[in-house]
Amino acid sequence: MLFSSQVPRWLQVLLTEKFFNACIMHEEAKKNEKNIFCLDCCISLCPHCFDPHSSHRLLQIRRYVYHDVIRLDDATKLMDCSLVQSYITNSSKVIFINQRPQTRQFRGSGNFCTICDRSLQDPYLFCSLSCKVNYLLRTEDGLSEFLFECNYLPLSDSGLDDRLVTPDSVLEPSCSTKTSSGSGGYDEVWCPALASTAMTSEIVRKKRTSLTACRPTCPPVLEVSECLMNRRKKTPQRAPLY
Repeated sequence: MLFSSQVPRWLQVLLTEKFFNACIMHEEAKKNEKNIFCLDCCISLCPHCFDPHSSHRLLQIRRYVYHDVIRLDDATKLMDCSLVQSYITNSSKVIFINQRPQTRQFRGSGNFCTICDRSLQDPYLFCSLSCKVNYLLRTEDGLSEFLFECNYLPLSDSGLDDRLVTPDSVLEPSCSTKTSSGSGGYDEVWCPALASTAMTSEIVRKKRTSLTACRPTCPPVLEVSECLMNRRKKTPQRAPLY
């Protein structure tokens, strides 16, 4: 990607930085992956580097299958992120920082990213933040109209907890869950599966109970032996002699 002088320094570094590498300042420490980005210093930080930058503008970087994402709420404080496809993970909407490589190009019917031709949902036009920036640099005079002034961007409470762990998480398209009422989210996708599993378990339990109830009761072996021993033989009857 070619950057112009109108692209702010923090955005250039954000789109080119390699996150989740081990911090060279804390090589011997545990959980030393760099998953925090400081916009004021334009550097990536690990949790052990956090304290000197606690008053700076900070972005929490997450990871999904070796690709970096950021929260949509944080990104919209910095620039216009409309038409960038968002996803839901851990009850938060996120967007990809950079475009993801594709094993093959498939151009069928549907909606696709304007830059990299990745399949998208309607009405999105960009698969990542970098694709939109690349498009604006090609079609617009600059990014000044799409950048917002943000003087305060702290890590949220969940970000302070998440910065110590960086597990991969499954992302779901934002349109696949109910978000208009505020009660919908990623967990709702699994409700039918959980209900089906509970119903199946209940049916199996009932079948087992019915089979046990219908099973004929056999007398114990000891009682059968006692009956045979107490059985009295009758007097044999012989045929009369003629």
